[in-house]
Amino acid sequence: MSDAKAPLRPKRKMQLVDFLIQFRWILVIFFVLPFSFLYYFSIYLGDVKSERKSYEQRQKEHDENVKEVVKRLGERDASKDGLVCTGRPPWVVVGMRNVDYKRARHFEVDLSKFRNILEIDKERMIARVEPLVNMGQISRVTVPMNLSLAVLAELDDLTVGGLINGFGIEGSSHIFGLFSDTVVSLEVVLADGRVVRATKDNEYSDLFYAIPWSQGTLGLLVSAEIKLIPVKEYVRLTYKPVVGNLQEIAQAYIDSFAPRDGDQDNPDKVPDFVETMVYNPTEAVCMTGRYASKEEAKQKGNVINSVGWWFKPWFYQHAQTALKRGEFVEYIPTREYYHRHTRCLYWEGKLILPFGDQWWFRYLLGWLMPPKVSLLKATQGEAIRNYYHDMHVIQDLLVPLYKVGDALEWVHREMEVYPIWLCPHRLYRLPLKTMVYPEPGFEAHRRQGDTEYAQMYTDIGVYYIPGAVLRGEPFDGAEKCRQLELWLIENHGFQAQYAVTELTEKNFWRMFDNTLYEQCRKKYKAIGTFMSAYYKSKIGRKTEKEVQEAEQEKAEQETPEVDE
Repeated sequence: MSDAKAPLRPKRKMQLVDFLIQFRWILVIFFVLPFSFLYYFSIYLGDVKSERKSYEQRQKEHDENVKEVVKRLGERDASKDGLVCTGRPPWVVVGMRNVDYKRARHFEVDLSKFRNILEIDKERMIARVEPLVNMGQISRVTVPMNLSLAVLAELDDLTVGGLINGFGIEGSSHIFGLFSDTVVSLEVVLADGRVVRATKDNEYSDLFYAIPWSQGTLGLLVSAEIKLIPVKEYVRLTYKPVVGNLQEIAQAYIDSFAPRDGDQDNPDKVPDFVETMVYNPTEAVCMTGRYASKEEAKQKGNVINSVGWWFKPWFYQHAQTALKRGEFVEYIPTREYYHRHTRCLYWEGKLILPFGDQWWFRYLLGWLMPPKVSLLKATQGEAIRNYYHDMHVIQDLLVPLYKVGDALEWVHREMEVYPIWLCPHRLYRLPLKTMVYPEPGFEAHRRQGDTEYAQMYTDIGVYYIPGAVLRGEPFDGAEKCRQLELWLIENHGFQAQYAVTELTEKNFWRMFDNTLYEQCRKKYKAIGTFMSAYYKSKIGRKTEKEVQEAEQEKAEQETPEVDE
């Protein structure tokens, strides 16, 4: 019958964990937020104390701490002790993976002292830092000098070590690439206790190229030199609304930073910062920014918006006003722009505190935001953790720029998650084939955004509750994750390894290239000492037997096994 109503989708049966999630804000307000504030304050005091030390004193302490790491590795009996891992508890890690690999028997090495900025070299334009230095810490030191890391990831808590060994991106990555692409040198303690300095052109160049995405499975990173760039006091940010279907939104996003004439290296045509937020299948806001001086920002008629104040609207909601206001421009203090998503954790804060974006909460308790991610993880318990895996999506998808529209349509069709974050990045053609690499022959196609030396990719950030779950309908998070990963493999995409993965070992190495990685694992004796990248990503508990057998199998292989 033409007037017959479509059958209603079945509703998911409510469980106890649903109520725990619904009222979790009570625990967050009365425990997580106060302790987060105290934790952040104590870390700040430690950072200030470190900054007051002389270069010589910081270097001396660093050298002593490195010796302690070498000594600790020397105490390990490979026949009796487990695989080496850092002493950080699983819940401290910012990523969403369960970090169950630490539940297998392991030999801990404490790296907690490696959280100092060792040197800011203005002549070489290099920041030399230890792996636990976070983004908030380094921007607080460099921005007053009118300097910044070339790629400074948005969330304060993200650490240098995590961004190098894993994945890091920011609004300037369409110019400079991923965080690891801005690294100049790496100081690494190898499995046999040797301390080496790896650069792109010395005897450890293979190690230099293999460490990104390796998740700390080739050695222990104890310091890094990272590229600095000159910056100005403000960012002139333009908000441009886009209305249309997902393919049209994708094209508007591409046009916001990629000249159609292919002149991608022209600073007059390419903005300093780019991001787009897709709010629903037909509406998005493209944002482009350029550095601006204090004199320019304070000219008559210009609007200055200090988005970092605790009482200000959350950034993604502020940007959304462009859909009603139309295109507008404002000036944001540079450091506040860098960390614009920290206070509300993009839009995840809305799930943690449903009323956290209300004006009364922002004025009364907004100064306690954001909650420390590690404390949220420490207090969630097994049931809530499994719920988030099944009923929640937190994924970063790295796809070729020309496939962004297809990816958005897939996410809408299979997950229906909004908002969605879009941030472009270069994927360089390097001398060695690393774990992530551009499409073979990409340069011959001359697609929008590409150059001869790099293919333009996009990070599609999918973070929120799927539409089916919001409507109370069944949703199989594990199955959707598997389907997503297969789509990425088929489209030469990559999955950020901090996220929950359902990949089998074969498919993991279909997505990532393991040739250089396994060569370095053998050459630098990491096999049998550090767990492989796959087993660190693999979902579920890892038994000692399972891990040891996998390591033994790798050790017995004469050549790396590569899936065709």
